[in-house]
Amino acid sequence: MSMRRIVAAPLVPLALVAALLLPAVCFAHDGAAPAGAPDVRGDLLTWIQRGESELAQLADAMPESTYAWRPGEGVRSVGEVFMHVAAANYGVPTFIGVPAPAGFKFETYEQSLTKKADIVKALHDSFAHMEAALKATSDADLNKPAEFFGMKTTVRGAYFLLLSHVHEHLGQSIAYARMNKVVPPWTAKEQAAAAQKKP
Repeated sequence: MSMRRIVAAPLVPLALVAALLLPAVCFAHDGAAPAGAPDVRGDLLTWIQRGESELAQLADAMPESTYAWRPGEGVRSVGEVFMHVAAANYGVPTFIGVPAPAGFKFETYEQSLTKKADIVKALHDSFAHMEAALKATSDADLNKPAEFFGMKTTVRGAYFLLLSHVHEHLGQSIAYARMNKVVPPWTAKEQAAAAQKKP
């Protein structure tokens, strides 16, 4: 598998991420952020963890029988999408000096697990690994230059990539769930609450 596939995110989501995080970037550039405002690291964690939460809820909600389902030939299955996200969470940080777990191989990890319980655990573990590395990264290290997939960027840029990546595949997973008649859990909760309010 070509590692370039990791960065095949549409331009619109990347632009949206940039717009959402622009205030935090400006604060970091102009000086200290206002009291109580999160820094860039805090903003990154907030939105990464939002995507993680919803992706994990979908992984739990999808029946085991759907994990091998794919919408067409040559397209990732339900389980492979979750494993693709996990592979990025482990693999992208290796380019900025964060070692992956022993035995991890970027090129083959996506197809290495097929059972739901194993995939759900791998997804959770990969986010814990990546978020721990982000929390341990200093402000100075966030600004260090980095290069991967032929791009010159920064350590901060690697985490922006991971942020956009989880939300890209969250959208894909929502579509997969709907095609398998699975309502996203947060939507089901909202619908149940609305139904209770009806007279």
